[in-house]
Amino acid sequence: MNKLILVGNGFDLAHGLPTSYTHFLNNFWETLHLNIKEDSIKEIIEYDESYFGLFNYTNKPVLSFDSLIHNLSLYCNHNRFQFNQKAIHASHNLKTIFKIKNEFFRKINQKNSLLNWVDIENEYYSELKKIAKLQFSHLSETENNKTKKERVVKLNQEFEQIKNVFEEYLSKEISDKFDFNNIENPKEFIKISELLKPIIISKGPYSSNKISNLSKEFSLQDDENEIKNYEYKIQSKEAFKPIIFDSLILSFNYTPTVFSYNYYINRDFGKDICSYNYIHGELKSSENKMNFGFGDEIDNSYKEIENIGDNEYLKNFKSFQYSNTQNYDNLLRYIDSEKYQVYILGHSCGLSDRLLLNTIFEHENCRSIKVFFHESHSKDNYTDIIQNISRHFSNKKSMRRKIVSKQLSSPLPQSVRFKKKSV
Repeated sequence: MNKLILVGNGFDLAHGLPTSYTHFLNNFWETLHLNIKEDSIKEIIEYDESYFGLFNYTNKPVLSFDSLIHNLSLYCNHNRFQFNQKAIHASHNLKTIFKIKNEFFRKINQKNSLLNWVDIENEYYSELKKIAKLQFSHLSETENNKTKKERVVKLNQEFEQIKNVFEEYLSKEISDKFDFNNIENPKEFIKISELLKPIIISKGPYSSNKISNLSKEFSLQDDENEIKNYEYKIQSKEAFKPIIFDSLILSFNYTPTVFSYNYYINRDFGKDICSYNYIHGELKSSENKMNFGFGDEIDNSYKEIENIGDNEYLKNFKSFQYSNTQNYDNLLRYIDSEKYQVYILGHSCGLSDRLLLNTIFEHENCRSIKVFFHESHSKDNYTDIIQNISRHFSNKKSMRRKIVSKQLSSPLPQSVRFKKKSV
């Protein structure tokens, strides 16, 4: 029985890495006065350098979007400048002082309900659907399609600008600042390593208990019998060596976090028993670029968008970007090769990865899905995750058989930390 480990942004957060949507946005506004002249920033923000005081008017540093708006509002009010808070547009004598040119970026900053990266991808899809359904009664069909096309092009350009700034953020604040080969607390590191290791059956005083506990995570009798049969094999005189299966870490992140674990596990065993697949790309990779977009082709509106017949509408759908590398094909080969159990570590299983997750979860070789949930102050997100998982199943009976109960699951460890690089 192989193991397929889905690693999402919650995995990076469990390592103390500031990779969340909120981390990124707060850093954008906190460092804006330092980065305002960079080309990637100037694509998003229009700013007149003559009015630099707007950044420090209250003598308090700008730490977030809300604090920027507070500063900007007070600054304009004191100097009797015009300020449209809804449009985030400050001006003086019809001259723009400050403006967020990227409308999509402005909207996601103003929406307090957006908490995770999957929410941003969902918001992009929501905007795309709105454009696809637009009808201007005063325009001809040709003019109507042209106007909609212009809006889609603009949305895609703005989405690309955000992706570029996000990639720069991950490079500067994560990849360049942390030493992923230098662990502050090795004992905690080993705890997560044990989760990523493949299933290993070996002789020992606790082998029977280990096999018995493992078998409880599979509801199909054939799977349970197969696992219990491992004990007979390992205790027989013919089988002195442990039975070692394979594990694949499927990373939905872009950071180097899983490299450390993959190297450690394989070094410890002296051979490659664990591999990784950066399904959505890697930082600073020219061959495996970031795949950031939407991936729900099962959604009812997708067919309508596809039938428009304009490829601009499909530009940021993940499935078309998968073809740029062999990552997706390699995943299919893995899940086709052998029965497997899915481990979920820090992945919300939201709709923006629906096509891919549906392929994994409903595959006949997928025999069990075990969730390692986030727990904080006696609350956890186990139920939220399995509810999200259910949306990727058309066969709900199969879903209920595959999901491992909470009693057999456990929280994802949150204490592993990488040391920062010396300056």
